[in-house]
Amino acid sequence: MNFEALVETIAEIHRCTHRAAIKAVNAALTCRNWLIGAYIHEYELQGQDRADYGARLFEQLEKRLGELRVPNCNRSRLYRYRDLYRLYPHIQTALPASYSGLLPTDVRKPIVATALPQSGVEIMATPWPLSADLILERLSYSHIELLLEIDDPLKRAFYEVECVKGGWSVRELKRQIASLYFERSGLSRDKTALAKLTLAGAEQSEPNLAIRDPYVFEFLGLRPQEVLPESALEAALLEKLEAFLLELGHGFCFEARQKRILIGEESFFVDLVFYHRVLKCHVLVELKVDEFRHEHLGQLNTYVSYFRAREMTAGDQPPVGILLCTGKNCALVEYALAGLDNRLFVSRYQLELPKPEDLQRYIDQQRRLLEESGT
Repeated sequence: MNFEALVETIAEIHRCTHRAAIKAVNAALTCRNWLIGAYIHEYELQGQDRADYGARLFEQLEKRLGELRVPNCNRSRLYRYRDLYRLYPHIQTALPASYSGLLPTDVRKPIVATALPQSGVEIMATPWPLSADLILERLSYSHIELLLEIDDPLKRAFYEVECVKGGWSVRELKRQIASLYFERSGLSRDKTALAKLTLAGAEQSEPNLAIRDPYVFEFLGLRPQEVLPESALEAALLEKLEAFLLELGHGFCFEARQKRILIGEESFFVDLVFYHRVLKCHVLVELKVDEFRHEHLGQLNTYVSYFRAREMTAGDQPPVGILLCTGKNCALVEYALAGLDNRLFVSRYQLELPKPEDLQRYIDQQRRLLEESGT
């Protein structure tokens, strides 16, 4: 073995073990959610005090689990976990031996398959198109959650198989569902040609994409900024901007960086979140390391609207958004006033928040310094 062979061997060891670790994390997350769903299902059937909760079961579960800081257990997620158990009961057959003790007593019995509707399609030859092992190994929980949204068993089975065959990323699976690939395949005379065409243009799933899944880093207790794809320049500018706003005083209290918010079933991340103790409102800051585009302002306004609807408490004023877009030689600052109509508040806002020209000057200066230092 020469030196270059040694280097390549070590690199290959890293690649293999890295992939194995990601698969293990994703499988553990799916097993965790399946087990939660199993207990909810069994409780609904046989819980001693289930009548006391009735329709409020999921609401009360969300509240109590939230108090215990169990992540991703809001009402909609808990319904999904139950559906995961009901639609994929055969996952039990692939649970690691170490999880067997976590199974509800009534579930510790062999799985009896119930055949899906007959269709004559080849993938329906078995009760479940994909084995439990394949599901845990090849599909992340984010893949599975998209599949759970599909009511038609045949359609769901189609996308399961195509996703595994094509090695689709989560984004690609979502795109194929939205483009009605299943329906187009049913109408196509040459299904093989359509499948080849689809596969050729599909985005493949990569280990780095999998580990950046919001479910994964919350499951592992990681902070979003530790795993989100973010350029070195953008990350450095955000750190400088955070310190700058805090140094200004005027009541800025730092709350979060890359704060995850859930809108519908999609995750979004607000670059910087402050609470202003003088203005009594949240201040959201978005930094875009490119020229201003209208969609940037639309994105920020979406975040501002979310905070107004979900994060405001008694005595709070509506949130304010600050959008910073940097070009090579300029920075355009946009304040999203969120429809503020309280003149007194607007006046105080103008006094307490940094002037747009000050922010523009600061971002320009810091970008030049960072680029000159090679960041």
